[in-house]
Amino acid sequence: MKHVIHPWHGVSYGEDAPKIVKALIEISQGSRTKYEIDKETGLLKLDRVIYSSFHYPVNYGFIPQTLGWDGDPLDILVLCSQSIQPLCLVDATVIGNMQMIDSGEYDDKIIAVAANDPSVNHITNMEELPRHFISELRNYFEQYKVLESKEVRIENFQDKDDAYRIINEAIAHYKTQYA
Repeated sequence: MKHVIHPWHGVSYGEDAPKIVKALIEISQGSRTKYEIDKETGLLKLDRVIYSSFHYPVNYGFIPQTLGWDGDPLDILVLCSQSIQPLCLVDATVIGNMQMIDSGEYDDKIIAVAANDPSVNHITNMEELPRHFISELRNYFEQYKVLESKEVRIENFQDKDDAYRIINEAIAHYKTQYA
């Protein structure tokens, strides 16, 4: 029998974490389809089609072998000039964090750029992102669950040092649960 790799547990977060991490993409930029990794099987499953007409403004996924305080792998938003296919592993340079509160629970979203995309890999910190892009992220994540009668608030955007701390905490939290 062949060995099967579980995307969350069998893939490394990367040798250069927390500065450069492996991101496993679940949702392509431009999609209205919310996929997520099934925790038991590791397969990509349809969670739902977004109730609103919004499309994901960025490639969305998680960092393997991490555990956020919401009980899920740590989320990551990967800026790239292209939509990235679900289940694609991407080297992602961390530039910050979007601190979100989803239905009363903290749900951090690490913000990174695709390390192998010359259109964005020159960006090294949050201040280099266009202000309008930050406004789009805030608007999307605060509005995409409104038609589901769920409240999402964006607390603030944090710099890469805060993101590094959050990633390191999520790696340590994962190890306490799964190592």
